[in-house]
Amino acid sequence: MLPTCLKGPAFSDVSVSKLSVLQCIQSIIGEESYRQDTVNQWTAKIVEQALTLLVKQTKSYKYIVSCAVMQKSGAGLHTANSCYWDTVTDGSCTVKWENRTMYCVVSVFAVALTP
Repeated sequence: MLPTCLKGPAFSDVSVSKLSVLQCIQSIIGEESYRQDTVNQWTAKIVEQALTLLVKQTKSYKYIVSCAVMQKSGAGLHTANSCYWDTVTDGSCTVKWENRTMYCVVSVFAVALTP
């Protein structure tokens, strides 16, 4: 699934961020089958690894990363985010990923640091 992003001009290189997040998910979950006893570890690793990669980009942002993993069972999954911020400098990106047994949704928020 393709990531959706909202960005100001300063957050225009978000494509690097979404690719980094997709790589995190793929490397941590990949083709694993959904296992309830492992989901907490997966989500923690995904947010930690994504945050580490974002910080390594040395951009002047504070980052917030959240992750949800849900087993494919026919139930609906609906998420929403809302932010009150500077739309010129701040941005967000939501990455949706799935394999045969689960969905993963990662949201990244980037809030510009002011000098």
